[in-house]
Amino acid sequence: MQRRFYVVTEDEIKEGKVVDVYFLRTLETMRRLGISNKRVVAEIAARSLPKSRVPPHEPWKWGVLAGVEEVVRLLEGKKVDLYSLPDGSLFQPKVPVMRIEGPYEEFGALETSILGFLCPLSGIASAAAHVKIAAGGKPVINFGIRRNHPAVSLAIERASIIGGCDGSSGILVEELGFKPVGTMPHALMVIAGDQVVAWKAFDEAMPEEVPRIALVDTFYDEKIEAIMAAEALKERLAGVRLDTPGSRRGNMEEIIKEVRWELDLRGYKNVKIFLSGGLDEYSVMKYAKAGADAFGVGTRITGANPIDFGLDVVEVEGKPIAKRGICSGGKDLYRCQECLGYATVPKGSEAPMCNRCGVEMKPAYVKMLEKGKVLVDFEPTSKLRERTLSQLRKLGMLKS
Repeated sequence: MQRRFYVVTEDEIKEGKVVDVYFLRTLETMRRLGISNKRVVAEIAARSLPKSRVPPHEPWKWGVLAGVEEVVRLLEGKKVDLYSLPDGSLFQPKVPVMRIEGPYEEFGALETSILGFLCPLSGIASAAAHVKIAAGGKPVINFGIRRNHPAVSLAIERASIIGGCDGSSGILVEELGFKPVGTMPHALMVIAGDQVVAWKAFDEAMPEEVPRIALVDTFYDEKIEAIMAAEALKERLAGVRLDTPGSRRGNMEEIIKEVRWELDLRGYKNVKIFLSGGLDEYSVMKYAKAGADAFGVGTRITGANPIDFGLDVVEVEGKPIAKRGICSGGKDLYRCQECLGYATVPKGSEAPMCNRCGVEMKPAYVKMLEKGKVLVDFEPTSKLRERTLSQLRKLGMLKS
């Protein structure tokens, strides 16, 4: 096969061709020993979580799970049972988010792709959720698909929305039920040679449903261009975008306040301030308090550190056994419906009581595969996003 962009196909992933070679050598060795078809229980849990950008930069206490649907599709048709938290679930380190049961040879070589789905997509969803909280519930748009390989752009956009982003800039996001969101690049003003000409042409060219958000930092000071845009488009101007936080010197919080003052003074109180450019959860938190109304965040979300998930065999032919540092035996996962805390117990144990709330905990896993047959309906991305946001609201981390 001659590859133009050096990407693998969906069929190659499904066929197990994205695999670390040692898994194939392991299976070959197991077959020689006659043990490759032994029934095992394997669990997936995060060893640790990435660090926050908010001082003192401690590791996150929780993440958002994404990539589960892809794992279900990957293992569909294999002789395995799969139990998992659903996409959009909050989780903590050491909590087993997924359990796989079946002959090792049915899924062993797929570990590379299983973790390849869960680790980066959960990292993106987790970063999106932390940015959304930092914004105080204000709109956050994924502006970062240019920071990754185009072949995975839609998977990245989906993960960011699962984590709480209100939308994304790529046009294929419509396949997920969301309208793409974007404004205009500096190239428009630079090539037109005049900001006002560019803004007016954009207004004339775009359909009515596209918000008129003018980029106002191309040639002049943000305040000056914001006033120019408001006077040029009048009531048709929905917002102004400041794309300079990460690229220019100065106190961006004061710039935001100054732009807001000048717009309000001239009667443009309905014009929103949209911020983009080198943002993360720390800067978004500051700028939201300063008066910014919405944020386009790129690298911090799409370039997020992957979650350090590991897959470990914990039981072989019904016998608890695991490597050092891993608790052996298959486990059930329960969750408190009040505080959303988890409890891990030996598989088959009675439901525990929540140590914090004193109520009986409920099973957290959803059985998604039985002998390779899919048992669940895949949920729309909007519902997965709402699952994430509802948990954050319940925990008091998000007000809206």
